[in-house]
Amino acid sequence: MTKRELLVFAKPELMRQRTAWLDALAHERRLAAATYEAYERDTRQFLLFLTGHLAGPPGIGDIADLRPADFRAFLASRRNGGAGSRSLGRNLAGVRSFLRFLERRGLVNAAGAGAVRAPRQPKSLPKPLTAADARRVVSADEQLHEEPWIAARNAAVLTLLYALGLRISEALGLEGSALASPGEAVLRVTGKGGKTRLVPVLPAAFRAVAEYRRLCPYALVPGSPLFRGARGGRLDPAVLQRDMARLRSALDLPQTATPHALRHSFATHLLAGGGDLRTIQELLGHASLSTTQIYTGVDTARLLDVYDSAHPRA
Repeated sequence: MTKRELLVFAKPELMRQRTAWLDALAHERRLAAATYEAYERDTRQFLLFLTGHLAGPPGIGDIADLRPADFRAFLASRRNGGAGSRSLGRNLAGVRSFLRFLERRGLVNAAGAGAVRAPRQPKSLPKPLTAADARRVVSADEQLHEEPWIAARNAAVLTLLYALGLRISEALGLEGSALASPGEAVLRVTGKGGKTRLVPVLPAAFRAVAEYRRLCPYALVPGSPLFRGARGGRLDPAVLQRDMARLRSALDLPQTATPHALRHSFATHLLAGGGDLRTIQELLGHASLSTTQIYTGVDTARLLDVYDSAHPRA
């Protein structure tokens, strides 16, 4: 038994089942380390709560008898301890996963936890750059790197994020054959879940990539990465994030001016210019229109800011 398990108060059989569940998460489902740690922590907090809630260490029989009110009491105790809605939602997800594991083994009925609604998650609006700031960020003249080819590389990647609405992973996943021919009018992009989509290529984007190709010291051939790091390997997203942080500091831009904010800017500026949501959904590769609709809130907020600052009756 680990030191962490000593902090969990539960009867031995329930503890053995929890250990088996955690082992399955790690070795069968191969969860990321951070997700595994979160699920371990969620169930540890839940069992500690039940120890006080039931006035003694819980066993499998106690878990089987839990009602929705008991799960709501757990969430209330966590909220009273300062947990936010996102943490509470994750807490509930971890507990449900554990109970479904017990249910598959015929030990409990997980319906009680399933009947509890997760707390409403706060919706944070994307924070796009202004059109003027976006143009400065993607300009090759504004890049700070002393190596001309690396400055051109950064300008090309950032241009693809803003002009085509790509995700960072999509841009850095392009092969050396991408955008090699002047006649290419569309780019085939592989997005989340391995889904592909076709995105129109603006002349400015093609020119940025062509300039990078001209200066890059490495052979950009089919089967190799298009965007290279300083030593020739595939460009690491962290390197681009770091260079963007230096750039926004030099340009006096807010902390929200990240590479991904350029994708938000792409969608917001298209919507403000009269683009329809369905088309923007296709260009972004969103599976659901509801994901794209968040940009209507961004545009509305921008219009209200303009109203407040400019209208004489505001």
